[in-house]
Amino acid sequence: MKAAWFSTKGPARDVLQVGELPTPQPAPGEVLIRVRASGVNPSDTKGRSGSGAPAFPKVVPNQDGAGEIVAVGSPELDSRIGERVWFYESQLGRWNGSAAEYTTLPAWKAVHLPDGVSFEEGACLGIPAMTAYRCVFVDGPVTGKTVFVSGGAGAVGRYAIQFAKLGGARVIASVGNDEAAASATAAGADLVLNRHTDDLPARVAAFTGDGKGRGVDRFVEVAFGANLDLIGKTLAPNGVVATYASDAVPQPTLPFWPMIFLDATIRFVLVYVMTAEAHREAAAGINAALEANQLTHQIGRVLTLDDIVVAHEAVERGELGKTIITLG
Repeated sequence: MKAAWFSTKGPARDVLQVGELPTPQPAPGEVLIRVRASGVNPSDTKGRSGSGAPAFPKVVPNQDGAGEIVAVGSPELDSRIGERVWFYESQLGRWNGSAAEYTTLPAWKAVHLPDGVSFEEGACLGIPAMTAYRCVFVDGPVTGKTVFVSGGAGAVGRYAIQFAKLGGARVIASVGNDEAAASATAAGADLVLNRHTDDLPARVAAFTGDGKGRGVDRFVEVAFGANLDLIGKTLAPNGVVATYASDAVPQPTLPFWPMIFLDATIRFVLVYVMTAEAHREAAAGINAALEANQLTHQIGRVLTLDDIVVAHEAVERGELGKTIITLG
């Protein structure tokens, strides 16, 4: 099969190769997927460029994708042959990610792709959409609540806006520029704020109408450490912060007393270690929205496997929209 891989970690253009590798075979309980589209996530580029040696002699990158099940490793899965699916975590603890013509993974991580949803759109889902769903709903319904989504034009943030709106919330989103503002608005945010130019606490206070700014019931937070001051000023009593990243301030100092006086909950969300039940719940919620035609997807680049270096570098630059690799 044609595939991309790396044998040592480092910059994309130094370590990524494209060529032929043996086609993997599904073990019991697994499916073999003919990959039609592979999505690139920040965690994929971090895994490739991080420290230490790769876990396998050759690692095919990328966790998410979409395609068709073409073979199975157990007779009870025979009925799934030919099924269109979107999938996630294909490279978690495995060598064969989605940047290849074929990949194998446990059958429960291959989710039915509803009719009318393209493979490219299916490859947008996986880790970002599941993270968003978990962040929005893990602490209960959001009906009538105010949800603040930081980085509202990012892969996770844009889905979080949509899930929060579908759940009946009012949504505030923060962004960094006009292009991102347009994306967050299109996703359904009720109020979009520029984190560089707007007085966020004042705008939140005006939006919630409480006069004090403590009107945010839930934060979906991509920059936990950097936004702790904002959170402390705007989180409502008994509010929840669901955070999935803190790159700018990787070791934040927690303002204990302000948080305890709010009886706040801080929840850390990482799809890769969520329970199987949490994965299935998120997948079911995502598919319900897909089947009702209630989710939009922002695709920034569509490239071929030969352009995988360009794809990984685009994600590392933080380009707006999902980067997708098509595989025929």
